[in-house]
Amino acid sequence: MPMRKLWVSLAAATLAVAATSGVLPAQNLHQQFLHPPDDAKPMVRWWWFGPAVTADEIRKEIDQMHAGGFGGFELASVYPLAVDDPAKGIKNLRYTSPEMVNMLQVAQQHGRELGMRVDLTLGSGWPFGGPHIPLEMAAERLKLVALAYNDRTSPPPVQPGERLIAKFVAAGTPEHWDHAAPKEFYGNALPSVDGHVRQTNRIYDYGAEQPHDVVLYFIASHTKQMVKRAAVGGEGYVLDHMKRAAIDTHNREVSDKLLQGFAGNKPPYAVFSDSLEVYGSDWTGSLPEEFKKRRGYDLIPHLPELWQGGTPQAEAVRHDWGVTLSDLVRENYLKPMADFAAAHGTKFRSQTYGEPAATLIDDLTPQLAEGEGPQWNQFSFTRWASSANHLFHRSVTSAETWTWLHSPAFRATPLDMKVEADRMFLEGVNQMIAHGWPYSPPYAQEPGYSLYAAAVFNAHNPWWPVMPAVTRYLQRVSWLLRQGEPANDVAILLPEDDAQAAFVPGHVSVTEGMKQRITPELMKTVLNSGHNADYVDGPALEQVTLRSRVLLIPPTTRMPLQEAQAIAAYRQRGGKVIFVDTVPSLAPGLQDAKDTPALQAVIAALGSSATRTSMAGLSDTLRSIVPAAFDVSATGGAVGFIQRSLPDRDVYFVANTSPETKTFPLHVSSTHRTLTWWEIESGTTAHASNGETVTLPPYGSRVLIASDEAAAHLRPAPEHEVSAVPLTQWQVRFPGSASSAAVPQHAVVDTDWTADPATRFYSGAAVYMTHFAVQSRSGQHLLLRFADGKALPDTQPANKPGIRAWYDAPIREAATVLVNGKEAGVLWHPPYALDITPFARTGDNTVEIRVYNTAINALAGQPPRDYTALKAKYGDRFQMQDMNDLQPVPSGIIGPVQVVTMQLEK
Repeated sequence: MPMRKLWVSLAAATLAVAATSGVLPAQNLHQQFLHPPDDAKPMVRWWWFGPAVTADEIRKEIDQMHAGGFGGFELASVYPLAVDDPAKGIKNLRYTSPEMVNMLQVAQQHGRELGMRVDLTLGSGWPFGGPHIPLEMAAERLKLVALAYNDRTSPPPVQPGERLIAKFVAAGTPEHWDHAAPKEFYGNALPSVDGHVRQTNRIYDYGAEQPHDVVLYFIASHTKQMVKRAAVGGEGYVLDHMKRAAIDTHNREVSDKLLQGFAGNKPPYAVFSDSLEVYGSDWTGSLPEEFKKRRGYDLIPHLPELWQGGTPQAEAVRHDWGVTLSDLVRENYLKPMADFAAAHGTKFRSQTYGEPAATLIDDLTPQLAEGEGPQWNQFSFTRWASSANHLFHRSVTSAETWTWLHSPAFRATPLDMKVEADRMFLEGVNQMIAHGWPYSPPYAQEPGYSLYAAAVFNAHNPWWPVMPAVTRYLQRVSWLLRQGEPANDVAILLPEDDAQAAFVPGHVSVTEGMKQRITPELMKTVLNSGHNADYVDGPALEQVTLRSRVLLIPPTTRMPLQEAQAIAAYRQRGGKVIFVDTVPSLAPGLQDAKDTPALQAVIAALGSSATRTSMAGLSDTLRSIVPAAFDVSATGGAVGFIQRSLPDRDVYFVANTSPETKTFPLHVSSTHRTLTWWEIESGTTAHASNGETVTLPPYGSRVLIASDEAAAHLRPAPEHEVSAVPLTQWQVRFPGSASSAAVPQHAVVDTDWTADPATRFYSGAAVYMTHFAVQSRSGQHLLLRFADGKALPDTQPANKPGIRAWYDAPIREAATVLVNGKEAGVLWHPPYALDITPFARTGDNTVEIRVYNTAINALAGQPPRDYTALKAKYGDRFQMQDMNDLQPVPSGIIGPVQVVTMQLEK
């Protein structure tokens, strides 16, 4: 296919660039892990509401981001949250206006002064569009009007802005007609897409009117989708992503204006486009001409069967239609945007999935491919993006992270963040884009603004004081997972051609089709067999040297001949091929039918050199062909891993994705013999060995290094508990509460503070203080230990997006611990215990625990926000989610606290 040849030069260029990348010397790996560079820090999506922003608040919030450990921000303008009010200093700056652009200049300048990365979203809300897009440049759709023959109208039923594509007659009724009956053009002239008259060369004349005959009018219409969550001045139609003129208009009217805020040879690091959510976009004006040029036949006579489907020929036509849509998205949207970015000294960062019909290899066109979604053991957009980056040797995969984290806004906790982030790491992500940071000016009632459906990670969040610890964890893992090359043993060949053959008008998403074909059962079987996986599609398989040891082909019917030949070539190079349940048997397109015998011959020739298995037998088959890279089978699918390979070592990130402690025997199949555990937060190291028992606490994670160095790290010495002294006589203060004087000066520490009416709706910090005595002895160390948490049942409905930690923690939700006035550490995830030995002294000691909850309690005590005036002025641009019945959640320290003395065994 022409599309497949298009990628050869692009792929070669990408691989050439990758070949010049350096490898970090082994001796520096641990030191850099402890002190990773700033470019590995997480970023935030910074929502400007309105945008009603001021220079002073912009600088203040950037300072807060920097202090919290964020390495950059993505500027995104969305819907207003306040009407203009000069008395309060509220003014919504019109999108792309000089005033708004000046604020971009303030943000990028101050961010750069702090060494932060600055990205820019090239559109208000999402998807791209706005007032500069007239209807003729708006997203199009194919529309059918079916009328009984005796109800036919003249002129045809075409609305303003629509174009008649073709007219047919068929047997049946408007609800049920037969596309297999004669389907000639009715009439002798039809307007073509460019406005000229196209003569038909065939006329069908029924003669006498028949009451059961139907006239079919195929019309080029518009989705009329409007930009979602638009800023003031950003309202309008979503543009046609398959029409080059629409992209050029958008860049001229929006992108060029916004980039004036980055004048002076200081472009943004990247310009950004959110996921393709152009719902129902399945047509464009040039489609008939482009289809004929690319597929070799005229689409118009096949419109009835394309619409109705149900036959092999209809599926072949739909496939060809889908491939052509993908071609046009790539050539008229993705490539122009990537070229625009390059011409302006920046990079195009794109979430290339959804509608219209993008394919996996389309992620090669943007300079930065980004994912979204924590579904690590199911098909996910995140693994879609990371796989493309792995295939084309791109070292960084970013992901929009925490999109739906623990709704409603302000309910998410640091533990929730870790739960999702670890799953993202398992999918190959190594650059977090936090979703997100709401701009919250002084006039916004505390706890400030939030997006309608997202968590809040700014300084208005009560647990903000522990954010530096959270971001440091994310930074270390992100940096480490950029080193070397990905080492995923299994490549799963996406049945994209089957998905395209199943397209129907109004639904043309390859990635949605993958959810039915790359099933949770398939993904979980592969992962639980001790392997990790990338995706690959046919065009990529034809053009890269696949590094994975196994090519797994899920149930697939349609496959281009070139793709089958690429599988055979992979097998000849020593790769292992596994077919699950079926083997491909059909060339996919209408003109490709001639290739079906050759396709079947190539598949048959693989013969005994490939393996066929059922889904039930897949795990055993994988293990028999390739030993488990990291055996996690004993955890029942709860533990995952991802591996990176350096010339002299292997790096494994291992995470428990469940709220229960998991224990399993360590077994890795690395060729490197020395195994070392790296603790992510403390940075300490310890020797490991195959066969030892590994224990991961709820939602726990570790790093394992396999190398050929001599074992320089001792195994932790055995120790036993000498004593456990409960801490009592706590003084508890609520420094941010107006009613803190009503709280008893001495309180039982293990009481949820919402049980007291005085602090039921309190959000903020509570300071717990008490004393303990220590008698120093050699070989002992002290732990501050909290009660055990417990796993909670996952009660989230299957159809509701989002993720959270299903764990009842003893600290709600995070804490900073000070011993004798010095910070001893923070607690924000299991296990809730802290080594305080370096800070304790013989005799009397003071311990202070500052506990931070979420903002939900304060919000539950406030009346609901009233958006009546706002929506009267600007319309209903958002709907706050899950905010209608807020209740306080348990807060504080739940359960006893002990100082535990541990004795090293001799």
